[in-house]
Amino acid sequence: MAKHDCYHCGLPIAGSDDGKFTTVILGQQRDMCCPGCLAVAEAIVTNGLEDYYQFRTEPAQKSDDGILETLDKLKVYDDPSLQEEFVFEEGQDKQIQLTLEGITCAACGWLIEKQLSKVEGIKQVAVNVQERRALVTWSPFQIKLSQILSTLKRIGYVGSPFHPDEHEASYKREQKTFLKKLGLAGIMTMQVMMLMTGLYFDWFGAIELETRQYFYWVALTLTTPVVLYSGSTFYVGAANALSARTVNMDVPVTLAIFGTYIAGIRSTVLEQGEVYFESICMFIFLLLLSRFLEHRSRHRAAQISANMMQYVPVSATKLLPDGSLTECLAKQLRIDDVVLVKPGETIPIDGVVIEGNAAVDESMLTGEFNPVRKSNNSTVYGGTVCQDGSLTIKVTQTLKNALVNQIVRLQASAMANKPKAAQIADNFSRYFVTAVLLISALTYGFWAYQGSDDAFWITISVLVATCPCALGLATPSALTCAMAKLNKQGILLKRADALEQITDIDTIALDKTGTLTQGKFTISNAWYADGVDSDSALSIARALESRSEHPIAKAFSHNKAFSANKALGDSNVHSTDNDTSRPTIHNVVNFTVTPGGGISGEINDTLFSMGSAQFCVHESQQKLLKDYPSANVFLTVKGRIMAAFEVSDTLREDTQETLNILAKSHTLAVLSGDTQQNVDALTASLPISTAKGGLTPEQKYDAVQAMQQSGAKVMMMGDGINDAPVLASADVAIAVGNATDVAKTAADVILLGDQLLSVPELIKTAHQVKQKIRQNIGWSVGYNVLILPFAVSGLLSPWMAVVGMSLSSIIVVTNSTRLLSK
Repeated sequence: MAKHDCYHCGLPIAGSDDGKFTTVILGQQRDMCCPGCLAVAEAIVTNGLEDYYQFRTEPAQKSDDGILETLDKLKVYDDPSLQEEFVFEEGQDKQIQLTLEGITCAACGWLIEKQLSKVEGIKQVAVNVQERRALVTWSPFQIKLSQILSTLKRIGYVGSPFHPDEHEASYKREQKTFLKKLGLAGIMTMQVMMLMTGLYFDWFGAIELETRQYFYWVALTLTTPVVLYSGSTFYVGAANALSARTVNMDVPVTLAIFGTYIAGIRSTVLEQGEVYFESICMFIFLLLLSRFLEHRSRHRAAQISANMMQYVPVSATKLLPDGSLTECLAKQLRIDDVVLVKPGETIPIDGVVIEGNAAVDESMLTGEFNPVRKSNNSTVYGGTVCQDGSLTIKVTQTLKNALVNQIVRLQASAMANKPKAAQIADNFSRYFVTAVLLISALTYGFWAYQGSDDAFWITISVLVATCPCALGLATPSALTCAMAKLNKQGILLKRADALEQITDIDTIALDKTGTLTQGKFTISNAWYADGVDSDSALSIARALESRSEHPIAKAFSHNKAFSANKALGDSNVHSTDNDTSRPTIHNVVNFTVTPGGGISGEINDTLFSMGSAQFCVHESQQKLLKDYPSANVFLTVKGRIMAAFEVSDTLREDTQETLNILAKSHTLAVLSGDTQQNVDALTASLPISTAKGGLTPEQKYDAVQAMQQSGAKVMMMGDGINDAPVLASADVAIAVGNATDVAKTAADVILLGDQLLSVPELIKTAHQVKQKIRQNIGWSVGYNVLILPFAVSGLLSPWMAVVGMSLSSIIVVTNSTRLLSK
């Protein structure tokens, strides 16, 4: 771009406009050609999208010169090139995570969900109040992203694409504002309390009426900034709700504050009646304090699960085709790029190792601190740490679609499915606010009819004491803390309501291969048909299995197959004299996978099949199976047996311990596609009630359906493509860490680590969450029911109501955060 070209659109800058339109982009002063380009550039920078200029491949289009009058800054987000980084495709729909500013309590989340769900084109809205984020799915054919953000803006909330750094900055801005308002309220509350307490208890002696009125005016002066500035948080929330033609928890709070404040002004000016300026200040201070503590608790929980991207380095060392190295940003890496990771460095992106050997710390993903050895063809993930060796990695996912980003998105999606307890609490709190306003009105009417001078103050006490803030926090605070705890342990929830369902599970069905076992197969025995060369058979088997995602395929890799061949150098195996020779490489075409059966493919125009006897052995050959009693994998050509293999696996180290724990409270069943003989041999020493082998995916599905029809609540654990149907049909589905992508898609819970002991921990946490939610809701409802008669009867003064309401919210939040330490 020439010196006098527009930095935004690339067109030449007229001599008369040279230096006239400038702005700072990427730390440097940039020249623009017109007011339109300047306005768009400033909007891009203001909205946190400055990286657009760093990664764009061509200049933008020239903007309309009159755009200054009509530009809505939010329209910047509709640019497809800007959306590339933070908008995800969900079929024909689009999905985005938004950082939300202005959220103060659970009512805000409800308000946002209610308003956005009314907008045509928005398919799903899930607001996570704890993390101040929203997951929005919309149809790009019906609505634009800028319109969604404008709708948020109209109800008083600022939404922007979620970036970990920006999200953290947003939290710090809100925390700073909270501290300013809280600090002012605290200082003024102390002053007003000392002044008014002295008057109430006659500490100043017999002072004249003029002096008393003077003190009232001083108290009013000190209270005014607290009401107008510190309390503004509640008024904005109430105004947003009323503008949306609904009510939330801030409405009774606002009525109580302004009612007491105006009554105090009236009493001060007319020099008659009581004033409660100290109650106003204390009310605002304690309410702000409870929300500040809630704000910090939300952040503490969110830090564990939401900001996993903080582990991913900003830069990466890219290996160029000519062998030279260059530094680049991790977000610039594309699929098939090659990066070098040195000892002690953090892996910047998801990929496959093409050279090197190193121990990698994956604890940030799995919660397991034992390093995992990585070598050629091993999969590595961004954010994990290379400890003791160098790795050359081929990129398989862009940073946008990296595992850590997928985890963050799945966590947000999980909160879209609220448990029944959360839905009941949300609905109850909405109606409860309306009931509070109605009860307050009736209370005032009754006491006014009785001629009581305290009718107004009794009504204020009712408004304050019964504010259902704690009820709104009861469920979301517990759920978020639980999900954060599980995420730290390498357990990823795809549905929050799965936690509720787990507590009802009484039967656990498990796949054998790769779930109970390690999934590290070896060929323990092999047979070959007469006239079949073992090397030829193995090379064909290897070619077919190289296209398969099943764990058994690893047993037929070059090194393992030949080591097995050598070890079995008896009459059953015709081994070659030169085990180090390169195997024949076959080209496989028309490759197909039959879940639960096996695989097929053509090599040199000949169809070969490999898998179970039922799948690939012709009926005429079934009588020969008795010659291979322990074989579980067959290689056939046109249905005729060419070779048979006994492929064996071993139990995971923690299988026995895990099943012993689960068997104490659950019925355990194994549903496997392996032979019944192998299943019985493996489960003989395990606390398994039912062990079925030789099952197809359909038979596994039917088995789970039969359990459910008999009244059982079934949890299914699996890892393969053939497990997807049965996983989808179970009440709760768990995919183990080495599961295929299909299995993970069908599952409700994904174990990121390789430890089965995570399952008892998951069940334990689910029961703890259920208990916490019950405790929180019980406390919230119990408090309101208990305090209401005292408030209505006039036994509760405004300051007592203030203390009780604030403590109620603090107790609920504190009780939920205890989950993080258990």
